[in-house]
Amino acid sequence: MQETLKVAEPEIKSGATNYFFIVGITLVAALGGLLFGYDTAVISGAIGPLREYFNLSAAEMGWAASSAQFGCMFGAAIAGWWSNRFGRRQAMLLAAVLFSISAVGSGLADNFTMFSIYRIVGGVGVGLASMVSPLYIAEMAPAEMRGKLVACNQFAIIFGMLVVYFVNYGIAVQGDAVWNVNMGWRYMFGSETIPALAFFIMLFFVPESPRWLVMKNRDEQASQVLQKIGDVSLISAKIAEIRDSLSDKAGKKIRVNYRNMKVVWVIFVGVCISIFQQITGINVFLYFAPEIFKNMGSGADSAMLQTIIVGAVNLSFTVVAIYTVDKVGRKPLMLIGALGMGICITAIGFAAYFENTAGYLLIFVLGYIACFAVSLGPVTWVLLSEIFPNKLRGTGMAIAVAAQWISNALVAQTFPMMMENETLDQQFHGGFPFWVYGLMCFVTIAFIYKCVPETKGKSLEEMEELWDLKD
Repeated sequence: MQETLKVAEPEIKSGATNYFFIVGITLVAALGGLLFGYDTAVISGAIGPLREYFNLSAAEMGWAASSAQFGCMFGAAIAGWWSNRFGRRQAMLLAAVLFSISAVGSGLADNFTMFSIYRIVGGVGVGLASMVSPLYIAEMAPAEMRGKLVACNQFAIIFGMLVVYFVNYGIAVQGDAVWNVNMGWRYMFGSETIPALAFFIMLFFVPESPRWLVMKNRDEQASQVLQKIGDVSLISAKIAEIRDSLSDKAGKKIRVNYRNMKVVWVIFVGVCISIFQQITGINVFLYFAPEIFKNMGSGADSAMLQTIIVGAVNLSFTVVAIYTVDKVGRKPLMLIGALGMGICITAIGFAAYFENTAGYLLIFVLGYIACFAVSLGPVTWVLLSEIFPNKLRGTGMAIAVAAQWISNALVAQTFPMMMENETLDQQFHGGFPFWVYGLMCFVTIAFIYKCVPETKGKSLEEMEELWDLKD
């Protein structure tokens, strides 16, 4: 099977870079990441009231949390095609519209079916943003700034989660339990309208990616954007380099043979990295943290506050990862983090099993979150952006991100079912799912150690040699 590569990421050196302009458009694009985090985590504060309002079973409770993830799969699947056909900015504008529709519709839904439909719509927006926002930032940024600026998108995702934890708590304390069941959860979902509209409006003040413009033979517009980014004297060379990267030495578009087992192996490794990020259990805490804390003895208000602490730790240790990943390396952070995650989440399972959670649960949860935030959280995205050779990057990332959302949805769907299974509860007292995720952490360690190469300090062009894919 042959496929034409349409996404180009050449390493272009800049001259006098306009840092103010670059940072400004990065912050606007990163709003897509913030909404990614906001939309996926808003369910954490609303899931309890939702369950009572719609009288949900354990399976339906899982669907309430995972329905958006099925939309994410579709959004991620079309993100590459849509952004290539209509442009990076247009794809982000579509995501902003979908976020707004989902926020209003979810908040006004009068039955569980309509609620689920609107959550799926929002999920499509998340899927688009998860692909296009970092892609846009990478294509706009000069090579020497690309790593840090793309990392801003990951920071924005975690920041969006933390913001919505505060918003959920602020809304929850406005009324009693009955008010929250009838109205509070509606305001939680509706609150997303504010950042979604801000994202939509601000996108009209940022330019289209110059690489996409060159792909569409709009060189003059690309030159205008490049003038704002860097040294005017280098613009012709930059455009020529972008155009050259879209074709081989013979002037033909680069094509990839997906029957080559080496190509299949590279994509397989990327997909596995994505899957392990999810099946080690992170979204159990991001989506169900208040319910976990309440089930293990915390009051409703205390559970919401503990969820905010989880978000703060997640954000803080993501910053640590941003500043250490280029110094320590990708593999060491992944291995150390996965080991810490495995120890902590296994301990959570034992705490639940022995029904001895007072004082221990929060410590182990925060330890798990901290280990994730310095490893599988941000470093997975770093690896996915680096590990695929140029000719595989578009397709490889699309497949890996889609696999990530599938895994995300499966975890969100099955966790309540495992927690509330009478047989499992009688035998394991709620500890079983945490032990499953702990086992997956140790499988992750083995896979990273054996199969994932270190990409620290390597250029994108060196990836072909790393995987021995040179023609």
